[in-house]
Amino acid sequence: MAEKLYFSYRQIHRTVKSLAHRILEDGYNPDVIVAIGTGGFIPARMLKTFIDRPILTVGLRLYDENNQRASVPQKIQWIDEVEKKLSGKRILLVDEVDDTCTTLEYCLNELISNGPEETAVAVLHKKRKEKRGRIPEAVSRYWAGEEMDDHWIVYPWDAEDIDLHCHMAEAAL
Repeated sequence: MAEKLYFSYRQIHRTVKSLAHRILEDGYNPDVIVAIGTGGFIPARMLKTFIDRPILTVGLRLYDENNQRASVPQKIQWIDEVEKKLSGKRILLVDEVDDTCTTLEYCLNELISNGPEETAVAVLHKKRKEKRGRIPEAVSRYWAGEEMDDHWIVYPWDAEDIDLHCHMAEAAL
């Protein structure tokens, strides 16, 4: 099993703030933020503090209830009247981690099929490893808060015991 890395909310906040500043410095001004659920919900909301845009959410599932990986992600929730909300818009797709790129690729292709003006991606963490998926050529920009080796990432919003999680995150510093 891969080594587990625990991140605190403080660390995540700093990563999101840095990511937001890089996005704005690069001149990207999205019309809408699209969060991939469930992992992208909190980072997207934190980005909204720095990039004040509406958030739309999509739900995708790559693993079943037995933690078995599917060949392709499945839509669990999608944007109502997607064409009206995305056509001609600048989209910033947000997720917590780019692990295999499978979910990102699937979601990006679905979003791009609705004719946005521009599509970009922001992830908190990008793992340095071989990817199964790829970022479509139509995606204009890609930002990662941090690049890292292939570790099991444990985010604070996944903690059952937040005190233990904080202890583990602080011990790693």
